[in-house]
Amino acid sequence: METEEDNKSSPFSELGELVQAGTYPDIQRLMNELKPEDLADVLESSPPTQRTVLWNLCDEEQQSEILQHIDEDLAPSLLGDKSVEEIAQVLENIHDDDITDILQQLPATLTRQVLQAMDDQDRNRVENLLSYPEDTAAGLMDTDTISVRAQVTIDVVLRYLRRHPELPPTTDKIFVVNTNDEFAGQITLTTLLVSDPSLTVSELMITEEETIPADMSAHDVAAIFERYDLVSAPVLDDNNRLLGRITIDDVVDVIIEEADHSILGMAGLTETEDQFAPILQTARSRAVWLGANLITAFIAASVIDIFKETIEKVVALAVLMPIVASMGGVAGSQTLTLVIRNMAQSELFESNLAWLTRREVAVGTINGCLWALVVAAAASVFFQDYHLGLIIAAALVINLVVAALAGALLPSFLRSIGIDPAIAGTVVLTTITDVVGFLSFLGLATWFYA
Repeated sequence: METEEDNKSSPFSELGELVQAGTYPDIQRLMNELKPEDLADVLESSPPTQRTVLWNLCDEEQQSEILQHIDEDLAPSLLGDKSVEEIAQVLENIHDDDITDILQQLPATLTRQVLQAMDDQDRNRVENLLSYPEDTAAGLMDTDTISVRAQVTIDVVLRYLRRHPELPPTTDKIFVVNTNDEFAGQITLTTLLVSDPSLTVSELMITEEETIPADMSAHDVAAIFERYDLVSAPVLDDNNRLLGRITIDDVVDVIIEEADHSILGMAGLTETEDQFAPILQTARSRAVWLGANLITAFIAASVIDIFKETIEKVVALAVLMPIVASMGGVAGSQTLTLVIRNMAQSELFESNLAWLTRREVAVGTINGCLWALVVAAAASVFFQDYHLGLIIAAALVINLVVAALAGALLPSFLRSIGIDPAIAGTVVLTTITDVVGFLSFLGLATWFYA
């Protein structure tokens, strides 16, 4: 049953209709009613022409707010028509970590020009963040932090906080440092509010909670936040000095990016590819992957060519070949996906990889035997040749066991040689299951019928 809410058009569809109709006052009215997060989502979901129209209808303040929530890969196209001074003006009210993400997507020359257009204080902060790799903790962090000294009282801290017009977003704790900015501990806002104002910070601060080294990978940062249910965490350099903080919204972005990477990587795509990218750009990015797949197809075809005389004598082999290859491919993909998921969640180690591999091989053997009986019976009845049924049964068992073994071991091997298993794993696995499937099936048939 449809509700009134179901019948309402989404902001995206409504804005799309208004853009096509050219009723710009209504577009402006609707955009003013939407939150920056919703506007960012609308822009990401819009084709390039419509996106440009909507973006140009936003004022400078709206554009600054939208850029904090939109995919930074779209920033170059949105800022492309602006002068260096206009870009610097739009970026002025954005958090340092978001500015860094955006500048990293711009051409190097334009980035330098935008930095020069900033005031000295902003430029120094952003240049400091740009000096760190973007996939590290320091590349994720925001330098907008509040810190206090250990010897001051809670009353002094509260009066200090009231002097701020507002606290940085997602502030759940205050960091404690000494005169050299060396990290000493942290104290939560909840503790500040409920504690005796005459107590000192050192009496209430926590020193055991997790801190983040500046060079820690973004993946490991996300794992720590998930494990300890953190909202924010301090980032420290090698000398224990406080550099900034990472907040949960930054970590959510990392998790989503890693999920996108894994999902799109299985199809040979990249998470940086805009869904509305130009035809030629999209075709070029996918052509490389199709070419790699074509090479593996030729490898499988060359195996079939070895047994062409056998296939000519027993035509039924050509009919049954795809069954062996496809069953192995599916079984291997199940194992591969499971292992890559465990690897992405930092749950796969040398100590448990052997156990996982044995289990997957056992599962492959059981399923191989089960479906081998089904396929063997069907092939024997259909082709009136029980020998053919035995051959395909044996080939199925062999291919499913090899598929499970390859799916379990491939990710670790590919990562050890510097290849992303999420991207290359499927192609390599498909090649293995095709080659082993054809080789075992046609090889056994050649041996038997010869």
